[in-house]
Amino acid sequence: MIKAIIFDLGGVLVDLDYDACVKKFKELLGFDRITEILDKSHQKGIFGDMEEGKITSDEFRAEILKDCREGSSPEMIDECIAAFLTGMEDYKVDLLSEMSRKYDLYILSNNNPIAMTRSHKLWEEKGLDFKTVFKEEFISCEMHLMKPGQEIYREAIRRTGVKPEEILFIDDSLTNVEAAKKAGMKADLYIPGQDLRELIEAWL
Repeated sequence: MIKAIIFDLGGVLVDLDYDACVKKFKELLGFDRITEILDKSHQKGIFGDMEEGKITSDEFRAEILKDCREGSSPEMIDECIAAFLTGMEDYKVDLLSEMSRKYDLYILSNNNPIAMTRSHKLWEEKGLDFKTVFKEEFISCEMHLMKPGQEIYREAIRRTGVKPEEILFIDDSLTNVEAAKKAGMKADLYIPGQDLRELIEAWL
């Protein structure tokens, strides 16, 4: 019996546009090395360090600005990252609101403070009260742990207070899904564009 559902964020709840983000970094900032640190799922270099909480968002911005054209600003970096997270489908807003009345909902994401601010803004624009819908957000930069490492799954399970076999985990990365199964959770792979409601209801 499923009692809690844990969602990945980018690619599952929030739509991503990798190409738009790369283009923005290059055209707005002249930062051509973006493809060396930005990945569609697992970030690298200083981007990965920010997601793991090894450096702050301010330290990340300062490092990026060293290789940007003159006149670039920290706010422009945030604008570029915002281009990665494009929006949320309306039906998912309704789905989360409905599910939150029956199940405990959580976020488990490899993510950074800049992108989280963007995600929260997107939800607010859709009228989604994320502080009510989600019981807690397990974010890599705050926990200093990363998927697919077992530690972040174990800590998330512990904080939910729910048995792992009573938790459904949904992610768009097969590696992360397999790691969740190893931690004892029910887990399924979400393919961007498929019906998230159908995927969830098949487990309930």
